[in-house]
Order: sequence, then C-alpha cells, then structure tokens
Amino acid sequence: MFRTLILASLCLVPLSVLAADFQLHSSEIESGKQIADKHVLVGSGCEGGNRSPELSWSGEPAGTKSFAVTMYDSDAPTGSGWWHWSVVNIPGDVHKLDSDAGRKDGSNLPAGAAQGRTDFAGPGYGGACPPPGDLAHNYHFKVWALSVDRLTIDGEMSAAQIGYMLNVNSIASAEIVPISKR
Repeated sequence: MFRTLILASLCLVPLSVLAADFQLHSSEIESGKQIADKHVLVGSGCEGGNRSPELSWSGEPAGTKSFAVTMYDSDAPTGSGWWHWSVVNIPGDVHKLDSDAGRKDGSNLPAGAAQGRTDFAGPGYGGACPPPGDLAHNYHFKVWALSVDRLTIDGEMSAAQIGYMLNVNSIASAEIVPISKR
C-alpha cells in the first residue's frame, strides 16, 4: 500500500509542474492593483468605459483542446459572488483576447468563441462596480485550459452552470486578481 501511495504521488508531480507553467498576462490589469476606469462598468452608479482588458496566456499543459476566460467578483454582497464575464470555446491555438473583446454582440471574439450569460442577465463583459464604501473587491480574471474542444452553452444557461462545466473539464487555470473600490 505504501508503494502505491508513493507511485500515485509521483504521477501527480508532473501535472502540478505543468499547471505551474500556465500563466495569465495582461498589459492593462495587475493583481492587487486598482482596475482602471476604462474597465469599470457604465451603470449602477459607475461611470467607466466598460471595456474588457487585454489578456494573453502561455504555458498551457499538454492535452489542452480549448480555453475559457471568466471574471468573477468573490466579494460581491450576494452570498454567492458576482459573475461579470465568461467566454468559452476559445480555440486551443488562440492565446489572447484583445482589449474590448467582451462586447455584448461578440464581434471582437476569436472565431468559434461564445460568451455566457453573466449576473447582469446577458452576455458580454460587465465591468467592476462595487458598492460605494465597501472594502476593495477582488476581481478574478481566470483563464481555463480545457480538455474538450467545445462546451455546449446557450443564452439561458446561468454563470454558475458554466462555472460547473469549466471545473469539470479543467486541466489547469491561471488568474490575475485586480481590485476595485469606490
């Protein structure tokens, strides 16, 4: 039994090493730093530009067939956070989303990619807009390396359902966690 545990542990090491190589980059957002106004929501008392930031990624593990990108506010006062954006079915040979890729009509997405419904009740990027006076909120921009070519989603599927599908099919993920406070 002890030998089995050691062998099982050794099999896991390469996966964790590969996952450590998977990184998300951006020239527009940075972990722990305030999100710029151009990425803040227009509405709900916020007056930003509502443009999704440029994102790129590298070092995905072998077996990655597609990617997804999400933005989630873990500090929203809802009891379950707030989904600001989800993009799935990004082809495995695509390693970047340009600034403003999150337009509601999907016109700036890579071919084949699709946006899911957010907690704003529709597709597209919805920028940061924490309640006034709250402590800084953490906004998790995450890229997911997936073991499948496509996820089957539709306009009625909740962000939580998409999150479940991402977790079930994820090989690795990487994130940048900027903040926002007003």
